[in-house]
Amino acid sequence: MSRIGKLPVNLPAAVSVTIEEGNVVKVKGPLGELTQKVDPDIEVSVDAGVLTVKRPTDQPRHRSMHGLYRALINNMVKGVSEGFTVEQQLVGVGYHVAVNGQIIVFNLGFSHEIHFQLPAEIKAEAPAVKKGQNPILIMKSHDKQLLGMVAAKVRSLRKPEPYKGKGIRFVGEQLRRKAGKSASAK
Repeated sequence: MSRIGKLPVNLPAAVSVTIEEGNVVKVKGPLGELTQKVDPDIEVSVDAGVLTVKRPTDQPRHRSMHGLYRALINNMVKGVSEGFTVEQQLVGVGYHVAVNGQIIVFNLGFSHEIHFQLPAEIKAEAPAVKKGQNPILIMKSHDKQLLGMVAAKVRSLRKPEPYKGKGIRFVGEQLRRKAGKSASAK
C-alpha cells in the first residue's frame, strides 16, 4: 500500500473541493482556485471535510498514480489555503533585482538587463538590502507547480558556478564547490 496515497487530506474550513465529470478535482479557497484532472482509474471522494484517494488494484501503474494524485491534491489544498513561497538569492558583485508589477528586472553581470515576465498567478517582491548583503527575490503563489517552474527558469538565467558560487541560488541551497587551479613549481 502506498504510504503517501493512503493518507487522508484534511480540508480547512475555508476550502471547498468539488469532483466534476471526467474525474476533475476543483479546489477553491481564499487565495484562489485550482483544478487537476485525475486518471479515471483513481477514485477521489470527499466525506465530512476529509478527502481520500483510492486505487482499484495493486498494479505498479495504479500504485504510482495513487501517491501522485494524493500529493498533487494535497498541494492544491495547501496552496489555496496558505500559499507557497520561494526565496532566491543573487550572489555576485553588482548583481541587482527590481520588481515592477509583473516584470522582474535583473542585472546579472551581462552587458544588458534581463526583463522577466511573471505569470499573473505569481506575486514577487525584492526587499531592500543593506550594503554588503546579497539581493533576495521572494515569489509567492497558490500554485506550487507553476511557482517551481518559474523559480527554476529564474535560476537558469545565471546558474551558480562551482568555483566562486556566483549566480542565482535558492536561499539555504548548498552548492558543491570546486577547488581552483593550484600553482605548480617548475
